[in-house]
Amino acid sequence: MNELVTAIPTGITAFTATNLDDLVILTLLFSQVNATFRHRHIVIGQYLGFSTLVVASLVGFLGGLVLPPHLVGLLGLVPITVGLNRLLNPESDSSSDADTETDLSHSSIFTNFLSPQTCSVAAVTIANGSDNVSIYMPLFANTNISSLLVIIAVFLSLVGVWCYVTYKLTCQPAISNILTRYGNNLVPFVLIGLGIFIILDSASLNPIALVASCLCLMGLVKLYAINGQAATSSGVDLRG
Repeated sequence: MNELVTAIPTGITAFTATNLDDLVILTLLFSQVNATFRHRHIVIGQYLGFSTLVVASLVGFLGGLVLPPHLVGLLGLVPITVGLNRLLNPESDSSSDADTETDLSHSSIFTNFLSPQTCSVAAVTIANGSDNVSIYMPLFANTNISSLLVIIAVFLSLVGVWCYVTYKLTCQPAISNILTRYGNNLVPFVLIGLGIFIILDSASLNPIALVASCLCLMGLVKLYAINGQAATSSGVDLRG
């Protein structure tokens, strides 16, 4: 009984220590909600990404396996790519809002799990979670099965609390006005900075390789945007 009682504050402490930075990221994400990027994408994506981190920690706990930190760190390329796309192609997010609003309003839960928006949020959560795995692994290894279940339940409850708190923050007029005015310009740099920090912190790439990777990603993102615009233009011409 004592172990179960101590499992609750242990879970709260471990979650808070490893997810404080997610408060900033979630607040920025909620400020970007529009016709194509909904609240449900953020909540489902956050739960999906965090659950993946817990499962990865459990795999190591149960089988003596652990994801190499440098492989987890390479996921930092995901937020860098998303940030570069928003920075180089800011019109891509807003141009499709009206076209997809009706379809998204009727999307199923299954579709939400597979949507690019949900997967992007999940990928950012996973990429930012290398410290989660490194802390949860020894924590899980030193608990029995009943305490482990309590800790996981605490974790999943706090994910909901984190989402609710950050959503409420964006509803505050002062914060909402700042995020609405500067959020679109700030988010790309936050995502790029997050990805760079993840990669450097995990020593996945040296600085030179990181710069080269970013330059390659910039080229690919811009090329993808140009091809997309060309396809759209040709489609308009054919209809005309």
